[in-house]
Amino acid sequence: MKKLILAGAVFLALGGTGPDAFAQMTGKGEGEIRKVDRDASKITIKHGPIEAMDMPGMTMVFQVKDPSLLDKAKVGETVNFTVTKDSGAMVVTSVEPKK
Repeated sequence: MKKLILAGAVFLALGGTGPDAFAQMTGKGEGEIRKVDRDASKITIKHGPIEAMDMPGMTMVFQVKDPSLLDKAKVGETVNFTVTKDSGAMVVTSVEPKK
């Protein structure tokens, strides 16, 4: 019983709030770049729904996995992007101009 309580305490201390707290989700979206913050490795995208993540359309600030993704990002450009939810953080892993 003590091991079970300890495991639960560790889970909650690491930010666990449910059975999918450690789950990784990925989705693809389309949107317009509103802001690029190279210093903070962040990008703001006004996007439509991302169904794979059950996310409605909105304007959102995302971290980027690789800061070099921001080198080709231009404010006002429409893009296709991939976002991953990993341990609660929303991280953009790819950004490509819409063709």
